[in-house]
Amino acid sequence: MERIWFIANLAEVLDDRPDVSLVRMHHPADDMPPLHVHADDDEGFYVLSGSLTLWVGAAEPVTLGPGEYALAPHGIPHTYRAGTEGAVALVTSTPGTFASFVREAGEPAARPEPPVLDGPPDAERLGQIAAAHGVTILGPPGMLPLELAAVS
Repeated sequence: MERIWFIANLAEVLDDRPDVSLVRMHHPADDMPPLHVHADDDEGFYVLSGSLTLWVGAAEPVTLGPGEYALAPHGIPHTYRAGTEGAVALVTSTPGTFASFVREAGEPAARPEPPVLDGPPDAERLGQIAAAHGVTILGPPGMLPLELAAVS
């Protein structure tokens, strides 16, 4: 299994094929990625432990606990926030481009735990890598899909 430090997470690549990727993500407490949208990939979240609150487009947010699953379809802006206890989730991507994005944007993990960050990620670099993998970053961490209309 390949372990990668990806933004604030430990990502474990479990399967990486052209049609699907499966990555076990270890999210620290309150982790929230930038608001983003995938051009082609449907991104699924199956929570193993802890909780994730997922915002997808104009839908009401849904909080997932262990054994629960939700999908963020391609073309719809989304983000999530890990609960105060953190979360471990299986993240699926169909087609399977998520694992290659994680590899390019991250770095090999020195330990089997989330990284210790010395500041925020380089947003410009992350945006460029994301774009090369069909992901558009729409706003900073904390921005929700419904806020896009206010910015436009």
